[in-house]
Amino acid sequence: MSKRGEANRREFLTGRAAQKALEARGEEIADALLEATNLRPIPEGGETIRVETRAMGCQWSVILNPGPPRQMMVASDALDLVHGVEDLLTVYRDDSEVARLNACITDGPQPVSEELFQYLERCRELWEETEGAFDPASGALIRLWRDCRAAGRVPSEDEVAMTLQQSGMRHLHFDAENGTVWSEGQGISLDFGGIGKGTAIDLAAGHLDHEEIGDYLIHGGQSSLFARGTHAGHAGWPIGIRNPLIPSERYGTILLQDAGMSTSGSNVQYFRHEGRRYGHLLDPRTGWPAEGLLSVTVIAPTAERADALSTAFYAMGLDNSLRYCDDHLDVGAILIPPPARGRTLQPVVRNVPEDRWFLETRSDDSGA
Repeated sequence: MSKRGEANRREFLTGRAAQKALEARGEEIADALLEATNLRPIPEGGETIRVETRAMGCQWSVILNPGPPRQMMVASDALDLVHGVEDLLTVYRDDSEVARLNACITDGPQPVSEELFQYLERCRELWEETEGAFDPASGALIRLWRDCRAAGRVPSEDEVAMTLQQSGMRHLHFDAENGTVWSEGQGISLDFGGIGKGTAIDLAAGHLDHEEIGDYLIHGGQSSLFARGTHAGHAGWPIGIRNPLIPSERYGTILLQDAGMSTSGSNVQYFRHEGRRYGHLLDPRTGWPAEGLLSVTVIAPTAERADALSTAFYAMGLDNSLRYCDDHLDVGAILIPPPARGRTLQPVVRNVPEDRWFLETRSDDSGA
């Protein structure tokens, strides 16, 4: 018997042949489901008007269906609130409340505004829910990687380990009675880059709702959004998701209605060092760039929660993210892991109704 025949016989006797057949069948079923999804007509946008501003280092828009001029003025007022959130949370200006808190947070209990105290408590709840995968007290880690990237190098393991000791919500203490916050650890720094845009979007959306604007879409930097009502005859607003391997192409469309949405990935922001690629999204539990998923899109009742969870899911990985969605049915996710070599992308979808998710491409996006 030839070596190849002997190998086939061994696979049959050990059950490996059956396992391979099952895996192949599973891939066929997945491909068939994706093909069926792709046959449905993809919702397209119609005529809109928009009001824009620039805040938090990116472009912001309120997008409206054509209507009375009053809604333009309301949208402009809503975007003004975004600047207020930036004034509160930014770490790039010394006069913000967060920057002032960072400067003295290790000096004992520090009084903060009621607004910031409640915000920090919400962040702490998300930190606990995600078991540390979302952690806005990771400013020291973010600064370390930013400085090393500017210097054209990667931090050493000792640098990361030392900085990890100076990071984390676990160091923060809250006194609700006196409205104070402090940290026992040295070098603790708050950074709300993983949630701040969602917070500002929700505040702007609240103003539009109060002024009875029924249909709108707000986005900050394209990656964080909130949609209300309907558009172009659809039960929601069509939102495109980029192909994580070919960013110039749209991979899918979500019909978003009365919900927030955020997408995280390192397909655009990354750097290479000595032949290795390092993404900009850090796992705050390890101090190193998160790996395991190409792209994460989260749909949640608020933009703030979607923003924080898309950051957390990217660090948590596929299985833990799905487990979170199973425990929180109001949170939906579209998770795109790296494809097996020679195969196309296969998204893993949880808690997103089939009639709101549309696959757009079946091109060769295997990255092989």
